Amino acid sequence: MIVTVTLNPSVDYVVRVEELKVGSLNRTEDTAYFAGGKGINVSQVLQELNINSTATGFVGGFSGKFIVDSLAEKGIHTHFVDVQEPTRINIKLKTGQETEINGAGPAITEQNLDSFFTSLDQYGEGDTLVLAGSIPSSLPRTLYGTLSKKAASRGMKVVIDAEKALLEPALNTPLYFIKPNHHELGEYFGVEINSMDDAIVYGKKLLSYDIENIMISMAGDGALLLTKEASYRAEVPKGKVKNSVGAGDSSVAGFLAGKERGLPIEEAFRLSVATGSATAFSEGLAEAGEAERLVQDVTIHTLK
Repeated sequence: MIVTVTLNPSVDYVVRVEELKVGSLNRTEDTAYFAGGKGINVSQVLQELNINSTATGFVGGFSGKFIVDSLAEKGIHTHFVDVQEPTRINIKLKTGQETEINGAGPAITEQNLDSFFTSLDQYGEGDTLVLAGSIPSSLPRTLYGTLSKKAASRGMKVVIDAEKALLEPALNTPLYFIKPNHHELGEYFGVEINSMDDAIVYGKKLLSYDIENIMISMAGDGALLLTKEASYRAEVPKGKVKNSVGAGDSSVAGFLAGKERGLPIEEAFRLSVATGSATAFSEGLAEAGEAERLVQDVTIHTLK
């Protein structure tokens, strides 16, 4: 089983207004609500690719119920811990440009955290734990390190897609997959990475830790997959980018789906890039048909 963790999920409230008039009454042209959060995105794209997962984390109030219900409608199993305060609502205001107003999220108590740890005890050998996104301010910043250690001790594969400060406490634990972009990779070493060659050099330095797969996204220039045995470069498909939100999460889902299907690593990488591109080229998260169509347009090069 793949278990996705979203510690600070959200209801994303998307509002379209032709022209925002500050201080005056504005009427919406269109509105929509979506279950948001990086781990939740991974679960949704996995489901689209016909791979089961369980989405977990913390939810509360009417907004938390919306997340659970919307995932259930898609056939996604959930095992969230209920908290007292409502799940945050993030406003995405689209007026030509997009303005975001993100909520802070509910407070998580020590009892909530203990319940969450207990909920993960049912998983073990052969399961995969995906830790994605931010950690609420009421929880320790080292939490991904704690979760990784607990999961690895039970034989789980650990996947982390998070910023440097949240990933670092887990680097002394065996990790299955991480996915920094080239900017985030540069932050680890205090450098600016502007080329594939630079990304390869510094990506291989990260491989000095016990990390099985490192995927580095280079935006329109493609992506890299580095392992201790081989390295690969992907050329991304051509298309018009409509949406960057969720593209990285979709790439994670694509890679995991490929490995769940038993694909060779370069083919899992190909599906990863295609799935991320399918999200980037659409208004929402990737659809399976589009991801599978784009697979044929992803070129993989094996590097020396």
